[in-house]
Amino acid sequence: MTQQFRARVQGALLERETLGLTRSLQVLEGGNQVSTQCGETEFINFSSNDYLGLASDKALTSAWQAGLDVYGAGSGASPLVTGFSAAHASLESSLCEWLGFDRAVLFGSGFSANQALLFTLMHKDDLLLQDKLNHASLMEAGVLCQATMKRFKHNDVLHLSQLLSGDQNALVVTEGVFSMDGDISPLKEIHQLTRNNAWLMVDDAHGVGVLGEDGAGSCNAAGIQPEILVVTFGKAFGLSGAAILCSEEVGNYLTQFARHHVYSTAIPPAQAYAITHAIGMIQTQQWRREKLHELSQVYDELLQSVDGYVATCTPIKPFILGKSQHALNVARQLKDKGFWMTAIRPPTVPEGSARLRITLTANHSIKDISALASALVQCMESNK
Repeated sequence: MTQQFRARVQGALLERETLGLTRSLQVLEGGNQVSTQCGETEFINFSSNDYLGLASDKALTSAWQAGLDVYGAGSGASPLVTGFSAAHASLESSLCEWLGFDRAVLFGSGFSANQALLFTLMHKDDLLLQDKLNHASLMEAGVLCQATMKRFKHNDVLHLSQLLSGDQNALVVTEGVFSMDGDISPLKEIHQLTRNNAWLMVDDAHGVGVLGEDGAGSCNAAGIQPEILVVTFGKAFGLSGAAILCSEEVGNYLTQFARHHVYSTAIPPAQAYAITHAIGMIQTQQWRREKLHELSQVYDELLQSVDGYVATCTPIKPFILGKSQHALNVARQLKDKGFWMTAIRPPTVPEGSARLRITLTANHSIKDISALASALVQCMESNK
């Protein structure tokens, strides 16, 4: 019988290789910085989610080191045993004060937070309505939870309204900024639609820190407050982990019943200490968002006439190439020119929409953007 497992694994790997969709790990030196190294080759990194450039900031590194001096390395247990420290409580308090919620529940990753919420909140007769382009963590949780899940067309409020017209207990889930397209959800319109007949959950992994007043995110920028907000610390915060922001009652419910929270070792207190420091940096260092805006304008000016360009209001700049092999070829050519670029292919994105996922960070320079644009134009001309 064990041969069946081997055959299954080998067949799946062969099929992926045949389709040109094989993924592979690459060892990069230098951390999450603009200049990175793979082997003996130096690259300018345009594939990082470190939008504000905090991951390599010396002040944030020092804050984590200070947290290690006070709290040691690990939390040692789940939050409900001995894993909840003053650093965790301070982080939760800072998040609530900044983002305007009563409770924040901490998780080791955004994937865990999304799954914990949907697994715990949704029951058999509930209706779960998700944007078609929501993250894999949300889609997988939606399929596996007890509720009936339906997907509405991307950012299509009319289609959502048609699916929502019923008597079922409903939760609408969308992202604030979509990770592969860089576009923004019509949160104001969705919030208006759900105000009286559904709860709204927003995953703002790619919006918090970048959008809104003092970086408070997509919901702040739209002037709305959902019932549930998920923020992650692995993008603009420069660290890792996540939190669910909610009411006191929902927070207590998750503390009792969310298995990802109850049975997982808590994030290290030194990490929580550093994340709290990152919140202060995000709130006060407006120059980082201003720099992103400036770089985005330069990017738009240089590439808006090139086939594949997509305009966005965020640091995520998808460059659509269509076929997977075409995306791989262009990404490889850009690496040959010294630019670290990731080709995004199905099943991560729909068939026929393979792309380069170009991301800007506050640590990039105008010179970096200009060099990338020049190289990308050359690659597109050589592939005609």
